[in-house]
Amino acid sequence: MTTNTNATAATDITTGIAAAEAARTRLDFAKSAPKVFRAIIGLDAAARAGLDPALVELIQIRASHLNHCAYCLHMHTNDARKAGESEDRLHMVAVWREARHFFTPKEQAALALTEAVTLVADGGVPDAVYAEAAARFEEEELAQVLSLILAINTWNRVALATGKIAGTDERTA
Repeated sequence: MTTNTNATAATDITTGIAAAEAARTRLDFAKSAPKVFRAIIGLDAAARAGLDPALVELIQIRASHLNHCAYCLHMHTNDARKAGESEDRLHMVAVWREARHFFTPKEQAALALTEAVTLVADGGVPDAVYAEAAARFEEEELAQVLSLILAINTWNRVALATGKIAGTDERTA
């Protein structure tokens, strides 16, 4: 019975995604601004270069939570799973402060910095948050982390502004 229920749910989700995508009326950013789109791809690739792939996904997931970007959240949780991330850790990213034991001190510093930079209008980037990140990362790696936070925030805003549909992934299109 569970298999039939799961199959029905998967069909319902697939049908819902297709219907949402068909009803989408906003522009296709990649087609409408291809040079800008490629520049963001370049920023993203440069930002993640040399960073631990698990850390990359944690940062992208947390920023996507904060920005309420279902499209990016779906994409990056799937990417994290494919890279071997555990379901337990994925479920704890949104509440990492209450579940610190799931994350290394370095990951905690990156998550705190992600929150501060993503929510910068709420009070800037506190000196204590920056200092903790600077203590955990070498200068070049910290610059990469900051760049990645900037890149995912840009992607979140593109996805939200253009009405991207969670469950689709243009990288496979």
